[in-house]
Amino acid sequence: MGNRADECGTDVEIYRKPLTNTIHADTPSGAPEQLLDLLDQLGLERREVHTAGPVYIWHEVPEHLDAGEQKRLANRAIPALLVAGYKVNCTPDVFDEAAYQQAVHEIRSRRARPSATRPAPAAPSSRPEPSRRTP
Repeated sequence: MGNRADECGTDVEIYRKPLTNTIHADTPSGAPEQLLDLLDQLGLERREVHTAGPVYIWHEVPEHLDAGEQKRLANRAIPALLVAGYKVNCTPDVFDEAAYQQAVHEIRSRRARPSATRPAPAAPSSRPEPSRRTP
Protein backbone atom coordinates (compact mmCIF):
# COMPACT_ATOMS: atom_id res chain seq x y z
CA MET A 1 0.00 0.00 0.00
CA GLY A 2 1.42 3.35 -1.01
CA ASN A 3 0.97 6.55 0.94
CA ARG A 4 1.08 9.77 -1.05
CA ALA A 5 1.69 11.97 1.99
CA ASP A 6 4.84 9.99 2.83
CA GLU A 7 5.98 10.11 -0.81
CA CYS A 8 5.33 13.87 -1.19
CA GLY A 9 6.45 15.00 2.25
CA THR A 10 3.14 16.67 3.07
CA ASP A 11 0.74 16.39 5.99
CA VAL A 12 -2.29 15.79 3.78
CA GLU A 13 -2.56 14.75 0.12
CA ILE A 14 -6.04 15.15 -1.34
CA TYR A 15 -6.68 13.29 -4.60
CA ARG A 16 -9.14 11.09 -6.47
CA LYS A 17 -8.19 7.44 -6.14
CA PRO A 18 -7.32 6.10 -9.61
CA LEU A 19 -10.10 4.21 -11.41
CA THR A 20 -12.69 5.31 -8.80
CA ASN A 21 -14.72 8.37 -7.87
CA THR A 22 -13.43 8.26 -4.29
CA ILE A 23 -11.63 11.34 -2.97
CA HIS A 24 -8.88 10.39 -0.54
CA ALA A 25 -7.03 12.44 2.05
CA ASP A 26 -3.79 10.64 2.85
CA THR A 27 -1.76 11.50 5.93
CA PRO A 28 1.80 10.38 6.60
CA SER A 29 2.60 7.20 8.49
CA GLY A 30 2.41 7.91 12.19
CA ALA A 31 0.41 11.11 11.68
CA PRO A 32 -0.50 12.80 14.95
CA GLU A 33 -3.93 12.02 16.36
CA GLN A 34 -4.63 15.77 16.37
CA LEU A 35 -4.43 15.84 12.55
CA LEU A 36 -6.56 12.71 12.19
CA ASP A 37 -9.16 14.15 14.57
CA LEU A 38 -9.25 17.43 12.62
CA LEU A 39 -9.95 15.53 9.39
CA ASP A 40 -12.75 13.68 11.22
CA GLN A 41 -14.21 17.00 12.42
CA LEU A 42 -14.07 18.41 8.90
CA GLY A 43 -16.42 15.65 7.72
CA LEU A 44 -13.99 13.17 6.18
CA GLU A 45 -14.39 9.53 7.16
CA ARG A 46 -11.44 7.70 8.69
CA ARG A 47 -10.44 4.35 7.22
CA GLU A 48 -7.90 1.89 8.62
CA VAL A 49 -6.27 -1.29 7.43
CA HIS A 50 -4.41 -3.36 10.01
CA THR A 51 -1.56 -5.47 8.67
CA ALA A 52 1.08 -7.63 10.32
CA GLY A 53 3.26 -4.54 10.08
CA PRO A 54 1.98 -0.98 10.12
CA VAL A 55 -1.59 0.24 10.41
CA TYR A 56 -2.58 2.24 7.32
CA ILE A 57 -4.87 5.19 8.02
CA TRP A 58 -6.47 7.55 5.50
CA HIS A 59 -9.64 9.57 5.13
CA GLU A 60 -12.26 9.65 2.38
CA VAL A 61 -15.14 11.95 1.61
CA PRO A 62 -18.44 10.25 2.43
CA GLU A 63 -19.70 8.09 -0.44
CA HIS A 64 -23.33 9.08 0.11
CA LEU A 65 -22.62 12.64 -1.12
CA ASP A 66 -23.01 13.45 -4.80
CA ALA A 67 -19.83 14.23 -6.79
CA GLY A 68 -20.18 18.00 -6.41
CA GLU A 69 -20.69 17.81 -2.65
CA GLN A 70 -17.71 15.48 -2.33
CA LYS A 71 -15.47 18.01 -4.07
CA ARG A 72 -16.84 20.88 -1.98
CA LEU A 73 -16.25 19.00 1.27
CA ALA A 74 -12.65 18.17 0.31
CA ASN A 75 -11.93 21.75 -0.74
CA ARG A 76 -13.57 23.30 2.29
CA ALA A 77 -11.20 21.26 4.50
CA ILE A 78 -8.06 22.78 2.95
CA PRO A 79 -8.15 26.26 4.56
CA ALA A 80 -8.87 24.80 8.02
CA LEU A 81 -5.91 22.45 7.65
CA LEU A 82 -3.67 25.32 6.50
CA VAL A 83 -4.76 27.55 9.38
CA ALA A 84 -3.93 24.67 11.77
CA GLY A 85 -0.40 24.69 10.33
CA TYR A 86 -0.50 21.62 8.11
CA LYS A 87 1.08 21.31 4.66
CA VAL A 88 -1.63 20.30 2.20
CA ASN A 89 -1.61 19.36 -1.47
CA CYS A 90 -4.70 18.86 -3.62
CA THR A 91 -4.64 17.54 -7.17
CA PRO A 92 -6.09 19.81 -9.89
CA ASP A 93 -8.89 17.36 -10.75
CA VAL A 94 -10.26 17.69 -7.20
CA PHE A 95 -9.47 21.34 -6.47
CA ASP A 96 -12.43 23.72 -6.74
CA GLU A 97 -11.47 27.39 -6.44
CA ALA A 98 -14.97 28.59 -5.54
CA ALA A 99 -15.42 26.11 -2.66
CA TYR A 100 -11.93 26.89 -1.39
CA GLN A 101 -12.52 30.67 -1.48
CA GLN A 102 -15.88 30.30 0.29
CA ALA A 103 -14.22 28.34 3.10
CA VAL A 104 -11.46 30.97 3.38
CA HIS A 105 -14.11 33.70 3.58
CA GLU A 106 -15.95 31.84 6.36
CA ILE A 107 -12.76 31.37 8.38
CA ARG A 108 -11.90 35.05 8.04
CA SER A 109 -15.42 36.05 9.06
CA ARG A 110 -15.28 33.89 12.19
CA ARG A 111 -11.91 35.38 13.12
CA ALA A 112 -13.11 38.94 12.54
CA ARG A 113 -16.20 38.66 14.76
CA PRO A 114 -14.41 38.45 18.14
CA SER A 115 -12.06 41.31 17.27
CA ALA A 116 -14.97 43.42 16.04
CA THR A 117 -16.24 43.79 19.59
CA ARG A 118 -14.65 46.72 21.29
CA PRO A 119 -12.61 46.03 24.39
CA ALA A 120 -13.98 47.38 27.64
CA PRO A 121 -12.53 50.72 28.62
CA ALA A 122 -9.61 50.56 31.00
CA ALA A 123 -10.46 50.86 34.66
CA PRO A 124 -9.59 54.22 36.17
CA SER A 125 -6.19 54.40 37.73
CA SER A 126 -6.05 54.03 41.48
CA ARG A 127 -3.35 56.70 41.67
CA PRO A 128 -4.63 60.09 42.77
CA GLU A 129 -4.35 62.83 40.21
CA PRO A 130 -1.68 65.41 41.00
CA SER A 131 -3.07 68.49 42.66
CA ARG A 132 -3.09 71.70 40.70
CA ARG A 133 -1.51 74.71 42.19
CA THR A 134 -3.29 77.95 41.75
CA PRO A 135 -1.29 81.20 41.99
